[in-house]
Amino acid sequence: MVKVKIIGAGGFGGVGAIELLTRHPQAEIACLQDVTDIGTPISALYPHLAGYCDAKIVDAGDPLARQDVDVVFMATPDGVGMTLASDYVNAGVKVIDYSGDFRFDSEADYAEYAGWIGRDTSHKAVALLPETVYGLTELHRDEINPDRKIVGNPGCFAVSCLLGLAPAASRKLIQPRSVICDCKTGVSGAGKKPNAAFHYPARYEMMNAYKLAGHQHVCEIERELSLLAGEQVVTTFTSQVVPVCRGIMSSLYADLKNEMNADDAVRLYREHYQKEPFVRVLDRSAAVGSMHVRGTNRCNLVVDVDERTNRLRVISYIDNLVKGQAGSAVQNMNRLFGLEETAGLERPSQYP
Repeated sequence: MVKVKIIGAGGFGGVGAIELLTRHPQAEIACLQDVTDIGTPISALYPHLAGYCDAKIVDAGDPLARQDVDVVFMATPDGVGMTLASDYVNAGVKVIDYSGDFRFDSEADYAEYAGWIGRDTSHKAVALLPETVYGLTELHRDEINPDRKIVGNPGCFAVSCLLGLAPAASRKLIQPRSVICDCKTGVSGAGKKPNAAFHYPARYEMMNAYKLAGHQHVCEIERELSLLAGEQVVTTFTSQVVPVCRGIMSSLYADLKNEMNADDAVRLYREHYQKEPFVRVLDRSAAVGSMHVRGTNRCNLVVDVDERTNRLRVISYIDNLVKGQAGSAVQNMNRLFGLEETAGLERPSQYP
């Protein structure tokens, strides 16, 4: 059994991992660590976990937090993982970090990202950057292997956009400066911490765009698409929050270099993803939406071409807390330990 420690266990990213790991056939939760709710059983914070995981949350000084584990999930904000990772790696523990700290494998790339979001551009664990890999499994499967020490879990919007555009970018089908990512997310994307803007009366029947000056996921989206395309891809990215609890719907557009019809695009996407267990390609007639991936590690892609404008149109649906966060982390853990990639992750959505 793979022994897992979760730092930031009390947040949405932590509890999402707990939900998945309680059903994992080859992993067990060894420690739940956080900076709040110390001594509280996780099932007291989240009653739906009662009987499945009743472990208490501990702080970093607790003896339980110092026991041997195989992997640590850092469900923590930017800046935390880079201060903790070295000690774990030196002890032979693998690290899966939820933040942007290890999504970039060079000091220059990290500095560009940090500057983009207004953070200190210096990285506190520069020596570890060459050891990390970007953790979108469908793009970097071979690199996410038992020899790897650190995985930088991808951002939720990035998962949705990259899976939606990767086949077209890798086949050099799209104009590199024409990409538009129009993305909507549920309120849970803001995390657990209370905020006046997400108070129920402020959120109910309210939709708004945010971070128009620059969203933190733009850097990883443009970097990965550029690597796939072999040329610099620049996106117009608009993030919006809508009054639902969970889910991301990304409407993705790009001008095609050559004429293509919708049937050819669907065929190309299905060929690209034919061996992917968590990506489903659908045509324009599919009656699907965010609830059809809710609670799952799946990404549903509706692929189309607007033949009047010769523009690719892909609608990408994921659950922001699963495929966009904890599900990707568990999928990466499975790869790191040579387990079946789908272990602990195979289940349908709930309806209605």
